[in-house]
Formats: sequence, C-alpha cells, structure tokens
Amino acid sequence: MYLNKAIIYGNLTRDPERRSLPSGASVVNFSVATSRVWKDKSGVKQEDTQYHNIVAFAQLADLISQYLHKGSGVLVEGRMQTRSWDSPEGKKYRTEIVADAIQFGPKREGGATTGSYESKATSTSQPAEQPSAPLDTIQYPEEDINPDDIPF
Repeated sequence: MYLNKAIIYGNLTRDPERRSLPSGASVVNFSVATSRVWKDKSGVKQEDTQYHNIVAFAQLADLISQYLHKGSGVLVEGRMQTRSWDSPEGKKYRTEIVADAIQFGPKREGGATTGSYESKATSTSQPAEQPSAPLDTIQYPEEDINPDDIPF
C-alpha cells in the first residue's frame, strides 16, 4: 500500500493567484509558510521556516481566491506532486501540494472567515467554532526530554 498525503497549517506568504484552465476550470496557486521552533543542545532557541507551494482546482480554487489573502491562516490537506518543464535555462522542477481540502484559520480583523471545505463534497462550507481567545503562538513546555524515558 502506498500513501501520498500532506497536511500543513501555516500562513499565506502572498495573495492567491487565480487563473483559468483551457477547459474553463479555475486554478489557484499560493504558498504557505510553516515554522518549527526548538531549543538546541546548548539551550538556544532555534527556528526553521519552510515554504510550501500549493495548487487547488475548481470550487476549492474559487473559495481560496475569494476568502484568503496574504497572512491568512489555513490548514491544507492534499497530496505531494512534482512537475517538470523545459525552459531556456534547462529542465525545471517544482514540488507542490495539490489541495484536496482546506480549513480556514482564525478570523483576523478584516481578514478571512473561519470555515472549511472539501473539494470532493458539494459546494457547502462548514463553519468552525470561534476560539474564545485569539491564538497567536503555541507555547511549548520548557522541560528537556530524556530519550531513555521514552518507552519505545
């Protein structure tokens, strides 16, 4: 059995770019930044940010272009895909996530709404619960974990 599944949560780094395919179907491209924070062996806080290229089609593309913009939080579920093309500089490659479902992040002032959408479903959007307080960062415990304490 093979599995090709990607799930990420982050913020859009730019406004979605919407276009139409020759068939008339909508396609949207955007990128999402995800960050990982940890402490190294000397106790210094480290941060690593990764940028992910996302592509969505049809009704999902229409929703993304309508409601999301730079800085919006979004959870993306999809599959990884690498495509290639010939350019004057040589062969080029691009790895991206083809979105199957999205869930909008918390609403910001004047920003995107909260809800979710799956491309396999009909054009219905499910509103998510509003958080009681805005979530800006995740606070991780300060304790160090000893690998010998892990039971597996």
